[in-house]
Amino acid sequence: MSHTEDQGRTERHNARMARKKEIMDAKIAAADQHRGVFIVNCGNGKGKSSSGFGMVMRGLGHEMQVGVVQFIKGAMSTGEERFLRRFPDEVQFHAMGEGYTWNTQDRERDVARAGEAWAKAREMLQDENIGLVLLDELNIALKYKYLDVEDVLDDIIARPPGQHVIVTGRGAPQAIIDAADTVTEMTLVKHAFAAGIAAQPGIEW
Repeated sequence: MSHTEDQGRTERHNARMARKKEIMDAKIAAADQHRGVFIVNCGNGKGKSSSGFGMVMRGLGHEMQVGVVQFIKGAMSTGEERFLRRFPDEVQFHAMGEGYTWNTQDRERDVARAGEAWAKAREMLQDENIGLVLLDELNIALKYKYLDVEDVLDDIIARPPGQHVIVTGRGAPQAIIDAADTVTEMTLVKHAFAAGIAAQPGIEW
């Protein structure tokens, strides 16, 4: 490539970036609301909880108080729980404590445990000192109707105005998606488990 061609490419690139900056600056200026957001991570792909816990770490980095309730999970300690319990002054952590539904084989008990977990979640959603609440795998509890979706939404909507809420899990009810500010659907392309590779600490839990 000649010097003239290279210079021309650079000028075209700079012009495109200048136009893009104008567009982005205008969008940033228009986004003038400052309030807590309701985020949903759903879909069949891996990464829903991982993304939620990534935002928990981000919140902690900004010195937020954080609340975490894990639905469905909890029969065994996860890496997230082990790590976050090191910060008792910054993180309230509650695990439902029963594990996946195919292991419990007891719907009545699952419903009772989900209700107890939601009572903890409601306390967090009413606490204006908590800046971010992660409701991990809540969508699954709603999918199996362990909790009433309208009751759940009432509590989320009534939270303090500056509080952020993240809900994860596959099978998100449409009402949850409709109420959320940001929804990300994780798409499965490949998963090691399908190839016979066992779930492993640090990767799956």
